[in-house]
Parts: sequence; structure tokens; C-alpha cells
Amino acid sequence: MKISTKGRYALRVLVDLAGYDRHEYVALKDIAEKQSISKKYLEQIVPVLTHAGMLATNRGYQGGYRLSRDPSKITCGEVLRLTEGSLAPIACLENGLENNDCERKVDCMTLPVWTGLYEVINKYLDGISIQDIIDQSNTLGGDDYII
Repeated sequence: MKISTKGRYALRVLVDLAGYDRHEYVALKDIAEKQSISKKYLEQIVPVLTHAGMLATNRGYQGGYRLSRDPSKITCGEVLRLTEGSLAPIACLENGLENNDCERKVDCMTLPVWTGLYEVINKYLDGISIQDIIDQSNTLGGDDYII
């Protein structure tokens, strides 16, 4: 499994916005500049986050984006599933453990390996919130957390 720039940048946007006052809207150009990400690319990512209820948007003068949820309530797993689709290590697990419709699942001797990996990935990423990333960064003494 490889996380794309879309997933990594989505996390960086959320971490960046978590550093502002919860009621302050931040212009996309400011986020792009601070995070060294193309504004045009961010224009493709923020609608996904907005539609999922993670971001609120305000148009016009002093418009921009802000978190619409507490950063402790947004997990890396949630963001990455949203931007990447599935976190499954193999195709037959892409619809989740319960919905594995692979015709070989009964006879597949390696399925437990992939199932275990899938569970570890989800548990790990669902256990890290945007706030956890910020807290870890502050503990390490860094001003900016880079994913």
C-alpha cells in the first residue's frame, strides 16, 4: 500500500488549519504557501474534505477554510480512506473484512496474513487524530509538522 500525495496533503491541510483559531477562516493561498503545495492541487482536495464535513468554507472577503470538527475527532484513517479509497493491502479486502466476496476466500491460505495486516493498518491509523499529530510535533519541539 502506498499513500498518494492527495492523502498526505489532505492530512497536512488539516494539521495546518488546526493551528488556527477554530472560528478563523484561512485563505487557500496561505495554506498552499505555508505547506509548499500547489494551490491548484489543493483546490482538488479541499472539496472532498468539505463534503465529508471536516472543513467549513466561507466565500468572499475574509473567506477561506477552517476545521468544522474538533481536531481530536478527525483520525488519519478517516482522512486516508476518504482520499485514498481503501486502505486494504489486497483487492479482495477493499470492501472490508465482512464483504470479502473473493471466490477463493475459503481456500486461501494467505488470507489471514492480509486480514491481519489490514486490521493493523486500520487500528493504527484510526488511533491517530489530527490533534495527536499536533501534540507529537509540539513534544518534539518542531513548529511545523511535515507528513
